[in-house]
Amino acid sequence: MKKHFISALRKALETPKKIVILPHRNADGDALGSTLALKHFLTQKKHQAVVLSANDYPSFLKWLPGETDVLKYTQTPKQVREHLHKADIIFTLDFNALSRVEDLTELVKKSDALKIMIDHHEEPEDYADLQYSDPSMSSTCEMVYHVIKALDEKEFNQTIAQCLYTGIMTDTGSFRYPSTTSETHQAVAHLIQLGADSASIHQQVYDSAPFSRLKLLGITLFNLKKIPNLPIVFMTLTQKELESCEYQKGDTEGFVNYGLSLEGIVFSCIMIENESEGKIKMSFRSQGAFSVNDFARTYFDGGGHHNAAGGMSMDSMKTTVDRFKKAVEEIKDQLDAF
Repeated sequence: MKKHFISALRKALETPKKIVILPHRNADGDALGSTLALKHFLTQKKHQAVVLSANDYPSFLKWLPGETDVLKYTQTPKQVREHLHKADIIFTLDFNALSRVEDLTELVKKSDALKIMIDHHEEPEDYADLQYSDPSMSSTCEMVYHVIKALDEKEFNQTIAQCLYTGIMTDTGSFRYPSTTSETHQAVAHLIQLGADSASIHQQVYDSAPFSRLKLLGITLFNLKKIPNLPIVFMTLTQKELESCEYQKGDTEGFVNYGLSLEGIVFSCIMIENESEGKIKMSFRSQGAFSVNDFARTYFDGGGHHNAAGGMSMDSMKTTVDRFKKAVEEIKDQLDAF
């Protein structure tokens, strides 16, 4: 972490401020965990801090300490706009392009508040006044851990530890992704010492799914297909299939990773139809040297990390599948080594 970021941040927080903290749309464990942890820390430091979300997020995250205080633009738009209008500081966590907050984008752009980015995705946009960007980090929660440690370590407590542990656990795939370092484990060990209940958190996130989610996973795996002569698999889910299993936000979280559990597979993709938005949401995962971030940016208007990225298509499912097949044929030379 750059020393000038901490010194500038410490100066910005010298006196009590009205602070807004934003996760990306469709917040995941890292986005919600990092924003709530930062909110708890700032509140303890006598700032007026609030987490604002563009929309709702999965139910398996709603046990997080302080989650009930999160204001969602889709539910309370007037309150969200008022907080943004009055903010002295706006933190953007776990995203580095303002489009990731969708309906809030223009409100953030127009705000005169000091904008502070903390994020671990590649190729950040230049919108923040202060920026802590490090794609080598496992998660934004690990970054927030280091920020709090640098600002005032004595403010750590069990509540903050629960939030940060959740984000690190989910964004590292339970500590199995290459971005998990010895420093990550040291941070996690400290969070457990502070009271983060690792077994309980894992159960809340991964072992509390409704019966319908398991049925949806079955359909997804039934739809699994391999690209001939390439170490690539893809899965599809249509709107009709989602509705047949009473789909709820977050139900497909982690499905794309099943493709990488197959021997010899380097690249896994899932395509999920959203009729109301007229698009196909795509998630990409890879192992080793192949960059799904580059693939997503080149072919499907997306991006993310080297081994985990997302994209979208405004075409039909059939056309999207055809585009995907054509795209992987174009990059097959990159996969010859696997």
